Amino acid sequence: MSRIQLLKQATRLVGTHGFTREALAESARALPGQSEPLSDLAVSALFGYGDDARRVLVNAWLDEGLSNMAAQPSTSVRDALHTRLQQNEPVLGHLPEAFALLASSSKLVPLDPIPAAQHTFRVVDTACRIANDQSVQLAWWKERATLAAVYGAAELHQLTSPTTAPAFLDKLLDEASSLHKVADEVGLFSSYVFKSWVGIARSKGFIS
Repeated sequence: MSRIQLLKQATRLVGTHGFTREALAESARALPGQSEPLSDLAVSALFGYGDDARRVLVNAWLDEGLSNMAAQPSTSVRDALHTRLQQNEPVLGHLPEAFALLASSSKLVPLDPIPAAQHTFRVVDTACRIANDQSVQLAWWKERATLAAVYGAAELHQLTSPTTAPAFLDKLLDEASSLHKVADEVGLFSSYVFKSWVGIARSKGFIS
């Protein structure tokens, strides 16, 4: 059994086990001829010690989300972002903890906003490539910065109101043209999204 196979199986267990070492251990049972979970020692050897293993699982799940997103027959940025938002639905209860894990991975700062920013940027970059976006240079960056702020806000909204998240995403996309004109507002909006993620994670006890 390979590390890649185990990770792939573990991402399918996130809905029931969360982003946990247990999910990584139980992934072995899904492989042919395996009836026992991995030992904790094996989990550490394959994926890292403590929460590092859980972060590996979070990143594997995010990577799989991008792959699944690209595999869907979307023809527009809007459709692609809706597809990615839908992929969160089975694991919504575990997402605050997942992003808290990523935000607390840095040894230099208590809470690092970079992983969350990278996540939203990768999502919108994939969406733009799916839609064959032809923006170049400054327009390329501005388009993605705006969409990253929009998608991040929609994902945040999804945590508290899953049923209205698709409509909320559409509303933000419809208003994105005005946000697009003011680069400073994009930065402020992104900061707000990150702080809101932190607030939700703290309220659930995932970070102090």
